[in-house]
Amino acid sequence: MKPNLLIVDDERHTRDGLEMALEDKFEVFLAANPNEAFNVMNAEPLEVVLTDLKMGSESGMTVIDKAISLEHKPICIMMTAYGEVDVAVEAMKRGAFDFLSKPVNLEKLDLLIKRGLDTKKLKAENQNLHHRLDKKFSFDGILGKSQALEKVLEKVKLVGPSRATILITGDTGTGKELIAQSIHQNSERSRGPFVPIHCAALPSNLLESELFGHEKGAFTGASDRRIGRFESADKGTLFLDEIGEIDSATQIKLLRFLETKSIERLGSLKTIEVDTRLVCATNKNLLDMAQKGNFREDLYYRLNVVTIELPPLKVRDGDIPLLLDHFLSHFSNENNFPCPTLSVEVIEILTSYPWPGNIRELRNFCENLVVLNRGGEITSYDLEPRFLNSVDGGSEPSQTFSPNLLVEENEKRLLRNALLQSGGNRTKAAELMGVSRRTLHRKLVRWPELDIQKEAS
Repeated sequence: MKPNLLIVDDERHTRDGLEMALEDKFEVFLAANPNEAFNVMNAEPLEVVLTDLKMGSESGMTVIDKAISLEHKPICIMMTAYGEVDVAVEAMKRGAFDFLSKPVNLEKLDLLIKRGLDTKKLKAENQNLHHRLDKKFSFDGILGKSQALEKVLEKVKLVGPSRATILITGDTGTGKELIAQSIHQNSERSRGPFVPIHCAALPSNLLESELFGHEKGAFTGASDRRIGRFESADKGTLFLDEIGEIDSATQIKLLRFLETKSIERLGSLKTIEVDTRLVCATNKNLLDMAQKGNFREDLYYRLNVVTIELPPLKVRDGDIPLLLDHFLSHFSNENNFPCPTLSVEVIEILTSYPWPGNIRELRNFCENLVVLNRGGEITSYDLEPRFLNSVDGGSEPSQTFSPNLLVEENEKRLLRNALLQSGGNRTKAAELMGVSRRTLHRKLVRWPELDIQKEAS
């Protein structure tokens, strides 16, 4: 469907001429005065309103005022006679997108409408993005009900609205950037930029330029001026991940920013003030590094205004079923694949697994399940040995018997564990189970899916 456009002008030949010029691209509505325009606005959703300024004793300003009060706001363009520029500028202050002098240049009008619609679309996308960010990084959007996570979120709620520098600590994969984004989205800077940088991903000479920017000719290859991340994050938040990896020269510059709220680009002596909040993260012990001389002690205390320590997933066992359900659903929808279900036994095994890679490891595990299984129920026989070994703890196969399982299921579990412990060697597996090799062979013929590794010839 073509977008709706309203032309408001008391001169019939102007209305008709504009209608002929625009009807190929728009569904055109006509009004000879503001009252007729109001009736159209109340009846039709409009994308564009093109109005004359003077219509007898009536003013196009009232049309502009009505249009910008609508829930679905159209872009408004004012048409003015020569010498009415000041009034047109006033219309723009009241909400008009732009103005054109009469007689109207149709090429210029077409360009102006296109630019206005593009601007409107960009604003709508920007608002939608902010809405999604607010939802995603709200506290309700962070999955988990464990006491360890709730303590973290309580602290985030307290520090979010402040201007304090934040240091987030925790193991790799615990979600430090997610918490940093939540701090930003729940602060007064939420409409400003959130600028992340991974300090370990860049060599020290490039990191300094990336953070503080450089002037043309500052070093070999600096052919143009570059704005650094500190300036890009002005009125927003700069997130420095793996802060423990920065070298001593960059540490000094970072310390100066924290003391003066100003920076200098490489190759320049000009001081630039920036209103940037700093949130840092590390999986290292910065205090220990400072005591050993590997990190500036004064910088550590400047960064350590508020510390938020993220718990590893192994102490958030109550959150694991929630995370599994979330990521399985996410990757199923993303790939348009059926969502697999987890048996009760698998959920117990995965909840007991220590997840050394934390949430990142669990996320990758769920994506793997969705892609390789395409629905169906996941049982313990579908899990990799690392999960079962973690639960069994290296125990003898006879100790993995569960009275809650059927005899056949217990026998299959014992056989699988024996094969895992023997590395797939059937002779050793038979010895572990206390049966003959021929008996074990018959069981594998019956349950071939348990034969995790064929015996070398």
